[in-house]
Amino acid sequence: MSEPSSSVPGAVLALATLLDLSRRARRAGSARELGFLLVNDSVALAPYRQAALWLPNEGLYTLSGLIQVEANAPYALWLERVCAHLAVQPADLTRTLTAADLPPELSLQWAEWWPEYALWLALPAESTGSNGGKACSLLLVDDSPWPAETQTFLREWVDTWWHAFRALYRPRLWSWRAASNGFQAGLAPKPGRRWWRQPRWQWAALATVVAVLPVRLTVLAPGELVPAHPVVIRAPLDGVVDVFHVQPNQRVKKDQPLFGFDEALIQSRLEVANQTLITAEAEYRQTSQQALTDAKFRPQLSLLTGKIDEKRTEVNFLTEQLTRARVLAPRDGVALFDDPTEWIGRPVAVGERIMRIAAPKDIEVEAWLPLADAIALPPGAPVDLYLNASPLSPVSATLRYMAHDAVQRPDGSYAYRVRASLAEPTDHRVGLKGTAKLHGPRVPLIYWVFRRPLASLRATLGV
Repeated sequence: MSEPSSSVPGAVLALATLLDLSRRARRAGSARELGFLLVNDSVALAPYRQAALWLPNEGLYTLSGLIQVEANAPYALWLERVCAHLAVQPADLTRTLTAADLPPELSLQWAEWWPEYALWLALPAESTGSNGGKACSLLLVDDSPWPAETQTFLREWVDTWWHAFRALYRPRLWSWRAASNGFQAGLAPKPGRRWWRQPRWQWAALATVVAVLPVRLTVLAPGELVPAHPVVIRAPLDGVVDVFHVQPNQRVKKDQPLFGFDEALIQSRLEVANQTLITAEAEYRQTSQQALTDAKFRPQLSLLTGKIDEKRTEVNFLTEQLTRARVLAPRDGVALFDDPTEWIGRPVAVGERIMRIAAPKDIEVEAWLPLADAIALPPGAPVDLYLNASPLSPVSATLRYMAHDAVQRPDGSYAYRVRASLAEPTDHRVGLKGTAKLHGPRVPLIYWVFRRPLASLRATLGV
């Protein structure tokens, strides 16, 4: 019976190690644990100095001897470039490497980071998902060449490991790296096609068509529902507000009392004026009787007549003032004003606005267009108001006018006042606020996208 070959014990040991690693891979609880197992415990199957696992969508996933990869470390940056280069090279799934297999800009640092020999173990690109044709790969480096038998065992181990890894690995739904890989794969030249059928030219034509598509130029502005034609109730005289007969947002009828001024001062002045008038009339009667017997009293009659007329005019004025101190509603509608307690006891000047009376359905949209969004808006342009209280039910309106001059708002900013008439009646009350969307002319899509950036750039550069 022939003596067994000396390589048989080594092969049996390698098979036992492979079975043990496969069992541990099946029992791993996470993708990170599997990655750590691959780069650190594969040394039991084949000795090596360093190992790295590279994934197209995430780059360096794990490195031997490290718990977490420092992405900005010089070695990690160089290794990332090497793996990205090797991943797109058409080659076998198992490949031995030396410094001569890399471009000059990468091979110059080989001796700084690595020993002489490396082994590239790639997984089939079609099994790694949509990675732009790039494969997940295991990279091993050592001081001695890689025997064919060792490569066979490592290849089997990596395939087994990948089967377990795919069951646990949950790639991120989106990342810059995945997007870049997909974009590069979509623009990669296709051999055998004419230039106009190449993906990059087709994508360029599609981008050009999309860029010139006409879209409606729209801007946003803070807006609210306001009365369209309210009746402004102003202070009819100088005085102090004494009482309010209505509450905010209360419906009122014509000639219904709204509020009143303090009448005490007017009443006292009226009584004094009445008493003065009575005295002047009595003096006139006395003088007229004396004028019948004495001619020297006759010139005084004209002076007393003028004095009586003056006092009667003062009485009539104060009587009218007393009447005006009780303000009545000039029409039916809704009383719009602030808290009554803020007005009671407050001195007001004649002409000062106190409240407004608005018809219930006489509503329109008011918006404040910022200076940076002052686009051309012709009368009749569509306006949509998305109320904060009801964002899913926009109020449609048509532009009535846009102010020529910008005015300062309470927050210190300047804006153009915009008024728009409602397209149809609404059940929303006056005072509700929201965001108004104003529709301008149609412009190319690329202008719609870059309008604000270009305006900011020109303001910054002054060109």
